[in-house]
Amino acid sequence: MQNEVEKEKDENTPLMALNHVSRVCRSVKESVEFYTKILGFLVIERPESLDFDGAWLFNYGVGIHLVQSKDEEKLPRDKDRLDPMDNHISFQCEDMEAMEQKLKDMNIKCMKRTVGEDGGGGGAAIDQLFFKDPDGFMIEICNCENLKLLVPQNSIGRIKLPSDKHNPPVEMGMNGNR
Repeated sequence: MQNEVEKEKDENTPLMALNHVSRVCRSVKESVEFYTKILGFLVIERPESLDFDGAWLFNYGVGIHLVQSKDEEKLPRDKDRLDPMDNHISFQCEDMEAMEQKLKDMNIKCMKRTVGEDGGGGGAAIDQLFFKDPDGFMIEICNCENLKLLVPQNSIGRIKLPSDKHNPPVEMGMNGNR
């Protein structure tokens, strides 16, 4: 019979990190422009075997895969309403004021809020900016590094933090001069 430590090892999922987020879009070209100009992602090569319209973007250790939508029903219906409780992806930011100014300069509607010490909710203050991409998918920018993660006693030793090995192998200077 396995002891508890061996049993726990067998139950661990061998994940390393988030690899990519996939988004269907109305226009791959418009979405590429948004994610590169607003969020600083870079276009990378896609495998030639992918015979559908799309683009792969990468930066900050994570990828965004854009796929041309063939069905408008798969896209968010409300492109204007900003609700922090709605589905979203979040990016940690080291200069919230600069990011807010960038959104303002690019005429992107955003919602700003602070939660925690200065904005209610207790704990360290966290600033958040919520806005939508051209297809209505919500994005959050935050300084969440201000928030201390409180790990339950029974999870200590089981939390996996990313290390350099989670990044995909990168070949610099490939033939994609975009």
